[in-house]
Formats: sequence, structure tokens, C-alpha cells
Amino acid sequence: MDTWAVIVPHIAGMQMQHCTKAGLRDVNIFLYQEYDFTCDRGLLIIMDEFKIDSSSLPGLYRSADQASLYAQSAYFWGLRWYLLLLIGAAFISYSRPSDIVGALISSILFLVTLGILIYIRVKRPDDIWYNGRAVAESVKTRSWRWMMRAGTYGDSENIEVVSKRFVDDLKAVLDQNKSLSHSLQTSILSDPISETMKEVRALTVYERLKIYVEHRIIDQANWYWFKSAFNKRRAKQCFWVSVVLHVLAIIMLLCRVKDPSLSLPVEVVATAAGAALTWLQAKKYNELNSAYALAAHEVILIKEESNYVSSEKQLSEYVINSEAAFSREHTQWTARKMG
Repeated sequence: MDTWAVIVPHIAGMQMQHCTKAGLRDVNIFLYQEYDFTCDRGLLIIMDEFKIDSSSLPGLYRSADQASLYAQSAYFWGLRWYLLLLIGAAFISYSRPSDIVGALISSILFLVTLGILIYIRVKRPDDIWYNGRAVAESVKTRSWRWMMRAGTYGDSENIEVVSKRFVDDLKAVLDQNKSLSHSLQTSILSDPISETMKEVRALTVYERLKIYVEHRIIDQANWYWFKSAFNKRRAKQCFWVSVVLHVLAIIMLLCRVKDPSLSLPVEVVATAAGAALTWLQAKKYNELNSAYALAAHEVILIKEESNYVSSEKQLSEYVINSEAAFSREHTQWTARKMG
């Protein structure tokens, strides 16, 4: 059997595909935006890339995802200002201990921090964050299962039956998270089944598998690796900030022991150290670093299993197992955040 090497220019450089007279051989097939290469007895046919991103998924996914991101940002900005204002109030109290103006400013700062605390408790942006993420992940999982014809979205003589089942499942997800309804973005309205989703579903088993591996498995693995590295870096930064603040507080206390007349901002530094610890606990950098690193390794193992998929049934089982692993990671993430 003769083999040719076809060099295809790509944005990131040059990629190589191997074709044979019988068809594509290389498992690492890349689909390109302007070219669509398929080898059939020496003939090269060009095939367009299917770009699967948030715009290809149902509008409910993008709306829930955006609501979750907004709520996450509101929660952490509220916490960030709460801690900074506490430090500021402690500094004002230290710098102007017997000043009426200083006492008034400190009182105002504490009132603002109380307002932030009440806002977080009443509005519960953290709940919107978690629920929005749950809805977005559920919709994303069901969308990929529908495109891959997996599970209950398998082949059917009438595509409308499977499509209706998919839409009903999205309605069920929304019904289970009615508390999120007031936070969903009404500006993001689109069909639950996009044209891209329909086009991907119409492809062969081999083509759908390659799209799933590249745009779901590999993308997810890259995301986990990025998040793991990010949280590891942030955990290290918070640790050293906390160490520096504690050492500084110890030095100040020792100086005060040596000379009790010294006026040093020990209380301010202690408040800052406590704020750093609170931030570290809220962000859970260490836990997320370990969890995302483990998830990334699991996804790489899942990717290797794609080499043994060659039929519609095997693809369905592969997608169901892969999506179950992603859902399990999200469940564990939610438990860590709420724990």
C-alpha cells in the first residue's frame, strides 16, 4: 500500500497528514478552516474545518456561562473590597488613634464593609456562580452527546424525534435551576441546535471522533493544565505574602518588646495577614491546583482510549464515559467550593 505525505500550512506552523490509497491513516488528523483533505485512491479532496466554540452551542449555554462569570466576578470583587477596607480601617485607627476625623473615617469604612457583607449574604452571587456553571456544563455535555449521537441521542429515522428529546432535556435542566432565571442574559437568544451542531452530527463516525477528540478532549485537557498552573502560581504567591506579613509582625513585636514606647502598626499587619489567609481559603488555590492536575491526567488517558473506537456503538460509549468524567470533575469542584 503506497503512502504519501501531504504538507498542509496551518496557523501554528506546518502540520503533516498521511494519506493512503485506501483513505486517511494518521490518527492525528487536523481539520483546517480553508482546506479539507481526504485521500481516496490517491485523490486529495479538501474538507472545511468545524470550529466548535461557544457560538456553536445553544444560547442557554452562553447565557448561563456569562451569568456565572458575572456572579463570580461580583463575589470576589466584593470579598476583595471587604478585605482591603478592613485593612484600611485598621490603618486609619493606627495612624489617627485620638483624632475624631480618623474615628469617623474608620466608622464609615466599617459601615461599607458591613454593607458588602450584607450584599454577599442577601444577593448570594456565589449561588448564581455555582448554579450558572452547573447549567452551562449540563448543556455543554448534552450538546456534545447530541452531536456525537451518543446515548439517548443515537441514530433515529426521524431526526426531529432526537432533536425534540434534546430540547426537552434543556428545558428540564432549566426547570431544575429556576433560581437562575433572573440572572440569565436575555440578549443571548439563539436556536438550541445550531447549524454547526447539525453538520457535525451528519458526519461519519471517524470524522465525529476526530472532532470530539480535538475540540472536546484536547481543549478540556489544555484548560485543566492551564488552570492547574495558574492556581499553583497563585497559591505560591499568597503563601509568600502571608509569610512576609507574619515575619514583619514578629519583627515589630520584638522591637516593641525592646522599646515599649515604639508605635508600630502591628495590628494593621496582623489584619493584612488575616486578609491574605482569608483570600487563600476563598480561592482554594492549593485544592484546585491538585484537582485540575489530576483531571488533566485523566483526560489524557481518556484521549488514548479514542484509538480503540471504530464503530457507532463504541463512539457512543466513549463519549458517554468521557462526559461522565467531566461531570464528575465538575461535581467535585462544586463540593470543594461549597465545602
